[in-house]
Amino acid sequence: MAITMECVRCGDTVAPDGVCRRCGVPQPAFRAHVEITVGADAAGVSDRGPRREVNADALTLAATGLWTVGVVCDGVSLSPRPERAARVAVRAGAAALIARLREGQLPEVALAEAAGRAGRAVSALAAARDGAPACTFVAGVAGPEGIWSAWIGDSRAYWLPGEGPGLLLSEDDTGEHDALTAWLGADAGPVTARVRGHRPRVPGRLLLCTDGLWRHLPDAAGLLRVLGRQGRNVLADARALVSRALDAGGEDSVTAAVIRVVPAPLGN
Repeated sequence: MAITMECVRCGDTVAPDGVCRRCGVPQPAFRAHVEITVGADAAGVSDRGPRREVNADALTLAATGLWTVGVVCDGVSLSPRPERAARVAVRAGAAALIARLREGQLPEVALAEAAGRAGRAVSALAAARDGAPACTFVAGVAGPEGIWSAWIGDSRAYWLPGEGPGLLLSEDDTGEHDALTAWLGADAGPVTARVRGHRPRVPGRLLLCTDGLWRHLPDAAGLLRVLGRQGRNVLADARALVSRALDAGGEDSVTAAVIRVVPAPLGN
């Protein structure tokens, strides 16, 4: 039996994307808390947070061959339909990333193409340049040969090893007063993702997250203190990080995607 939602404003039917078919209002309960897993090696948690009417974050995770991939996006709150922009970017970016990896593209090339595809998909949502949905973008690829990340905006990627110091892989695209200098959307102009690779020597975790998390836990050392070095599964890791941000105030929606990384033995 199909389950329907009634709009909190007008009482009409809510569409599958969480927006009222009649008045167009996003529904607060839609995607208020989301958890996804990919086997035992990847998990993500996204929470609307207590101060937001809708969850403008989106994430996806997938496994393809030797690679595990993740995409996380954060809708820009000052743009129209930011939650729609984030969901569209996640779907388009992940589909392109998986397709390019299956074709044998290098991870850094696949990531750059995925970011471009996500940007075009978000730009297509705009009714006009001054009414353009927008979002940030971060994606990661992890496999035995290493990890790679690509980003546009201020969503972040971290390397969190089982031994040794952690590492912030991305660099925020921000300027004065932390204002975004790059994003996905029709009003963003030409934007190219920056890509960074890392070849770890020890097992660990690749974290992709929105600013709702890192504004409360901005450095890798703090993230590792929350997670510990080892022992928990990746879903427990993602839950712990999101819970810590919510307990600290949760001014924004919070999303964390965690991918387990086991490097190939040296010499292989």
